[in-house]
Parts: sequence; C-alpha cells; structure tokens
Amino acid sequence: MRTIAAVASVLGGVALALQSKVNGSLGHHLGDGLFAALISFFVGLVLLAVLVLAVPAWRGGGRRFADALRTRKLRPWQCLGGMAGAFYVTTQGLTVSLLGVAMFTVAGVAGSVVSSLLVDRAGFGPGGPRPVTPTRAVGAVLAVAAVGVAVSDELGTPSQLWLSLVPALAGAGIGWAQAANGLVGVATRSVAFASLVNFGIGFVFLVLACGVDALVRGLPKAPPTDPGLYAGGLLGVVMLLATVFAVRHIGALMVGLCAIAGQIVGAVVLDLFAPGASGGIETTTLVGVIVTLVAAGVAAVPSGRGRVRSGARVEQ
Repeated sequence: MRTIAAVASVLGGVALALQSKVNGSLGHHLGDGLFAALISFFVGLVLLAVLVLAVPAWRGGGRRFADALRTRKLRPWQCLGGMAGAFYVTTQGLTVSLLGVAMFTVAGVAGSVVSSLLVDRAGFGPGGPRPVTPTRAVGAVLAVAAVGVAVSDELGTPSQLWLSLVPALAGAGIGWAQAANGLVGVATRSVAFASLVNFGIGFVFLVLACGVDALVRGLPKAPPTDPGLYAGGLLGVVMLLATVFAVRHIGALMVGLCAIAGQIVGAVVLDLFAPGASGGIETTTLVGVIVTLVAAGVAAVPSGRGRVRSGARVEQ
C-alpha cells in the first residue's frame, strides 16, 4: 500500500504541474488570477459533486462527516485545507506566466517540504507524529537551497525575487492542507468526499475574494474559447484524490516528496516545449530543479529511526 501511495503521489505531482500551466494561461487570458482560480475550483467542485452523488459508498461520507463534527472527532478548523488550495491555485494564475512553470514549482516545492516536515513532526496528519530524522532535515535544507540556486539569476531584479516568494508561501500552505485533508478523509472514510469538502471550502473562499477583487479592479476580460484552458479543475481533482489517499499511508512529507518527482519533471518538460512569457527555462532554474530532486531523494531515505505507537516500532 505504501508503494501504491507513492505512485499515486507522483501522478498527482504531474497533474499539479499541468494544472499550473493551464491555470497560468487562463489567468493570463483573463487578466485576473483570482477569477482563473475560481473557474478552476468551480469545475473541480462540479466534477466531485457528480462523482459523490453517483456512488452510494461515497455519499455515506456526508453522514460520517456530520457525525465527526458533532462528536468533535473532527474540528472545524481541520476542514479548512481548501483555503490553502485556493491560495495555491490563485498564485498559479498570478505568477506562472511570469516565472515559468519550473521556477514556480521549485519555489512552491521548497515551501511545501519545509511545511510538511513541521506538520509531520507535530503529528497533525492522520498518521501520527513522524520524527525529524537526519535525512528528512537534510532534504528540507536542500530544498530551500534549491530555491536560492533557481532564483540566483534574478538577484538584479528584486521584483522577480519577491514574486518567487508567492509560490513559496502557497507551497507552505499546501503542506498543511495535505495533512488536513487526510484527517477529513479518515473521518469520512471517503477520499472523494474529503476532496469535495476541500473544493467546497476553497470555492467559498474564492467567491468572497473575487467579489472584493471585482469591486476594486472591475470584472476580468472575456473568457477564452479554448476548452483546454478550463482543464485545471479536472487536474486539481486528480491531484487531490491522489494526495488525500496517500497521506494516510506515507505521511505529509513523503506525499510531498513523491509528488515533487512528477511535478518537477512535468514542469521542466512544459517549460522546454511550451514556454510562456518567461521565455523557457534558465540554466540556474534547471540546476535548482536537480537539487530539488536530490532533496526529495535524500529525505526519502530511511535513517533507522521510527515512531513508537502502542509498544510497536513503526519504521519511517
């Protein structure tokens, strides 16, 4: 099951890289990243609602969700992972066309790795506390160093450096959201219903944010006619189903690290063969990508330490 969870996380990472490209392009066409994120979440929400209503076993997740909230097995703040997901998707629409998918991915990955390390150590996710082993700590440090390498070409342009902090913050939120969504998945015993909760919370957050945005900046440009630009919601559903399933079996950090492999490779391929306004991929960004992959590999190596639960040693 751990192997299956790892493979699912890799595929989720590939979907996330593709989603970054799609939502970045949609945000560029609309001239508004918030509305691009709203469209993406709306598509995902509709798809998940149809799936949950169509499968009786998944519909039962609603009753279990209500029971978990009533008995306080699940706290309301543990259901807010969708807000972090909404912020991440918003940053795709705002920054990918300027930074490129690879740069966006490296910055987001660094934030996610560090956040996931802390989340696992605190035991926030459904798998219980996971220690900060030497290999995990080194992997997190290397991930942060990868960002430094990737943005080194931008030292003379402070605006680009500040812009790279946006996906880093969004990635940190994703590290927490993966664990939060995993808790909902365990409580409802339904990956699909937990994903539906995530998209529902994120959609409400984005509706409010877009309302304020429309009052301040006005409505976005006319929606593009290319149907491929609306695939971000579908890709988000694929990514979320994979991570909600996997986090219970391998923890938030390992979900993030396995997803990095798919996400990084997908991002590099996209920037090489379908570059946007960023003009493709810089050499320093490519080096940062390699360092990020090394960081994932180092953190994934067992260090011989484990966590103890009910008298049994559980290998990490």
